[in-house]
Amino acid sequence: MVDIAFGPTPGPRPDVNDPRGAYLEMVRRKRMYGGILMLLFMALLYSGWVMADARNAGGFWDGLPNVFDFPSEVVAEAWQKLALLPPIFIEHIPALIETLNIAAVSTLLGALFAVALSLLATRGLARWPRLIPVFRRTMDAMRAVPEIVIALVLIYILGGGPVPAVIAIALHTGGALGKQFSEVAENADLKPIEGLQSVGGNWMQRMWLGVMPQVAPNWLSYALLRFEINVRASAILGFVGEGGIGHDLKLAMQWGQGRYDQVVAIFALLFLAIVVVDQISDHFRHKLVKGH
Repeated sequence: MVDIAFGPTPGPRPDVNDPRGAYLEMVRRKRMYGGILMLLFMALLYSGWVMADARNAGGFWDGLPNVFDFPSEVVAEAWQKLALLPPIFIEHIPALIETLNIAAVSTLLGALFAVALSLLATRGLARWPRLIPVFRRTMDAMRAVPEIVIALVLIYILGGGPVPAVIAIALHTGGALGKQFSEVAENADLKPIEGLQSVGGNWMQRMWLGVMPQVAPNWLSYALLRFEINVRASAILGFVGEGGIGHDLKLAMQWGQGRYDQVVAIFALLFLAIVVVDQISDHFRHKLVKGH
């Protein structure tokens, strides 16, 4: 019989009458394997770092002393034009609103995709159990491709603007939330579902009346968290011509010196917006999950 605790190879075995000694031997083996894996990981990390530094246009250590040159130049120019910052804030508020709209619409669409995919991909709840792997791989594909890659492809099809950004973020959101929603739904109590089935409830009724009341608080919490992430994503997509405050930031940085006050104002406005969104969504997440 093979000793699964110490491997199939012959060799000395701890005395089965000494459980403490056997336990300590297993701990030593696990520590040894963990150390080997850690050394392997560090070696791979170091080799990857060396290769990346060699392929980079400039050496990392050579450029490290200059890392604060550009930020200090931006802040110095903005400080000289401090009195001009409030009007710049007001000027870019419409772009910020567009960014928030992109994030909100894409989160809503992505959440709707996620609800449908998660219920169809959850074991014990799926309408077609044999298609569970298909729906799971669909969610994997949706979240595997970054939003910016989807947006760049859609620009060639639809042109620049907020619509490609909404579609790109919604697809990625659907895949990411679908995975989280499915994990929550797997822990749902099946007794209400079985009760609805026993009285003739169809699949939609079982999901709506038996599953949704159990998972809705956690689902809403995840959706609010995803909305925070999508605000940042929609700002980043502005750099590739998708509109919003990210597009304004890209133009201001391209102009260079003389427009750094615009850069600082946009950064500050975006930072304040993200903080406000984070605080509001954090409040509602706690209220939904904990009930107070």
